[in-house]
Amino acid sequence: MVAAALTQAVIAATRFGFAPRAGELTSIAQDPEGWVLRQLDQRPLALGGDLPQSAPMVAAMLEARRDKRDQDPDAKRKLNQQLRAVYLAEIAARVNAASTTEAPLLERLTRFWSNHFTVSCVRPVIRGFAGAFEREAIRPHVAGRFVDLLLAAEQHPAMLFYLDQVMSIGPDSRAGERFGRGINENLGREMLELHTLGVDGGYTQADVEALARILTGWSIARLNAPDPGIFHFYPQIHEPGPKVLLGKTYREDGLAEGEAALRDLANHPATAQHIATKLARHFIADNPPPDAVRRIAAVFRDTGGDLKRVTAAVVHEEAAWKAPFVKVRTPDDLVVSACRVTGFTPQAPMVVNSLHILDQQPYFAPSPAGWPDLASEWVGPEAVLHRIEWCQLYAARMPDPPDPASLAEAAFGEVLPEETGQAIRRAASRREGVALLLAAPEFQRR
Repeated sequence: MVAAALTQAVIAATRFGFAPRAGELTSIAQDPEGWVLRQLDQRPLALGGDLPQSAPMVAAMLEARRDKRDQDPDAKRKLNQQLRAVYLAEIAARVNAASTTEAPLLERLTRFWSNHFTVSCVRPVIRGFAGAFEREAIRPHVAGRFVDLLLAAEQHPAMLFYLDQVMSIGPDSRAGERFGRGINENLGREMLELHTLGVDGGYTQADVEALARILTGWSIARLNAPDPGIFHFYPQIHEPGPKVLLGKTYREDGLAEGEAALRDLANHPATAQHIATKLARHFIADNPPPDAVRRIAAVFRDTGGDLKRVTAAVVHEEAAWKAPFVKVRTPDDLVVSACRVTGFTPQAPMVVNSLHILDQQPYFAPSPAGWPDLASEWVGPEAVLHRIEWCQLYAARMPDPPDPASLAEAAFGEVLPEETGQAIRRAASRREGVALLLAAPEFQRR
């Protein structure tokens, strides 16, 4: 096999996926870029089965909150056990999908966009449906239109609870005048700062306030509604009158008013720049070439945010293929990649415990900004020690460790430096060899 083709195959499998499975690297090397692009024509895996949809989970949460005063310790313990079971089932489905899929790019994109539109179980109120948010709002749209992804994410119950939109009431609305409650700006602020324009996108505090007013009325159907737990617009809490956002006046139009504002934000030039920068940072380098960002942003603008074509533009960038191992794997990336290479996927409790130790527990991002995408955030001395310890633990838990030299060949071929390969071959046992492979600098990067 030509060395250049093999290097490109390693880049394709690791940077645009997670890691090659046994025998996959050779086939990828026939057409690395084509292998990546063809995945965009596939449909994302529709995880479901026994996993609950968000609506009944939201309704159960609302009922639990309503009955909290009368809830005995046994009932509370039972609820927590149910939520834990749902959480573990979500993690199992998510990890199994990424470790076995034929289209790893779509799984990587699902994680990227789920992180972009972070909802976090740091807020206990969404523990039961954070996974459903990813399945319902993110996964179906990763190769669709950004505006559809934006609307799905912002109108999902998990986002509305996480950013306190359910507490936002227009002060001049019927309910506002009656109860004396006011606007919560969280959703409007994070939508501008994180989800669309970006922190340098040119908006002001007045725009945050205007968007918050536009979004009043966006809430969740209550328990007495025909379909409790789904998105619902309540006109009685919507702030009346026109609002000016980014220099444009939005007339009073109920739900359509907010949706019009989101469509304009999705098509704003600053949004194109913000999304292009994040995609380039994720797939190319921590400090991506400005020209690459500019070209990706142009495709976003010219296609109206067609994420299939925007992602393809990232794949077409020459800088994305220049050298392997330029990005540090996040802990989640490391765990999934180990599962793909070895063929061993631990049970969900071990996965959760692993990622807790590695400081990236699924659906527990520390803030609405999500998990960082820079090497400096993941490779401090303590973090590196935890990674090495995890590699040893993972290898120790494997029921029947495969030959580590064969795994190294399947994962990297001749791209793996000789000294690393030699250390793996000389390991005292298969488990030690597997641990050395996973802890190798080359496997810690993508």
